[in-house]
Amino acid sequence: MATNFVQPGHNLTIPAPAAVLSGEPVTAGEIVGIALGDAAIGSPVDVATEGVWELPKVADAIILGEIVFWDATAKLATATATDNIKLGVAVADAAASTATVTIRLSGF
Repeated sequence: MATNFVQPGHNLTIPAPAAVLSGEPVTAGEIVGIALGDAAIGSPVDVATEGVWELPKVADAIILGEIVFWDATAKLATATATDNIKLGVAVADAAASTATVTIRLSGF
């Protein structure tokens, strides 16, 4: 039996790279997840690295299967890759008139 197993990795506890509220995306290098609680910058925060999540989005349509990125400045999901961080894939259409999009985290 392997003796070097640490954990499944569904959730990670990392230092918050910025102040974060529960339910907000957290990005630290290539780690992308959703905060499971509030945390001040540098404080430990539990981050879910997989699953399907509903997030606020820009006022553009996002279609099923489209790659979704996180605009950390606006704190909104977007289909625009430039200057944004890949979060995952839309699992349902989100019309331009809707405020949220449902995504599956990519979990490299």
